[in-house]
Amino acid sequence: MSNDKGLQDAHVKIGTKQTVRAVELGEASEVYVAMDADQRMIAKITSLCAKSDLKITQVETMRELGKACGIEVGAAMVAVLK
Repeated sequence: MSNDKGLQDAHVKIGTKQTVRAVELGEASEVYVAMDADQRMIAKITSLCAKSDLKITQVETMRELGKACGIEVGAAMVAVLK
């Protein structure tokens, strides 16, 4: 990922449940999704983002996305809050 520091400094919700909730409540401005996450989760968040007209940025691995957020474990998806 090119903007590792950007996700660490931004207000984000990390993880599937928190990301879905943020999108449903209209709190998200952008969503990052790890392409090695469960395909059902990717399909669900992609559908929600399409309805809300949110930008989705794809990241290669969950590990890479977690590292970009400054956590020691992988993350399937992350919502950047408005």
